[in-house]
Amino acid sequence: KMRNSIENGLLEIDPLIKIFGQDRERLPNTSKLASPGLNSETQVMGMDLAGFAISAGSACAAGRVETPYVLTAMGVEDYLANSAIRISLGWTTTEKEIDDFVQQWSKLFVRNRNRTSDEMR
Repeated sequence: KMRNSIENGLLEIDPLIKIFGQDRERLPNTSKLASPGLNSETQVMGMDLAGFAISAGSACAAGRVETPYVLTAMGVEDYLANSAIRISLGWTTTEKEIDDFVQQWSKLFVRNRNRTSDEMR
């Protein structure tokens, strides 16, 4: 429920968000998504400054700054893969934290979006 709440909240802010695996069975506490034109490193740093830890890569690639190899293998275009983040929820995550996350991500999105016409197609 909380994973879906984050995803739906972010989609309200940016309807162009791509949620990877959205129509598949997947972990209930993890989202991998991309907001075209909003670089993943910008999101990681911005959300860190706001008090939230997210990742630009997979858990097994922590610390590396490169296009996520799994997304590349899935045929995801570089511009989209380079805007991908992973959000993981813990068993102690609260609804308030979800709401706060969405609010902080919204501020980051408004400050940093930089979409080109090619990326929006």
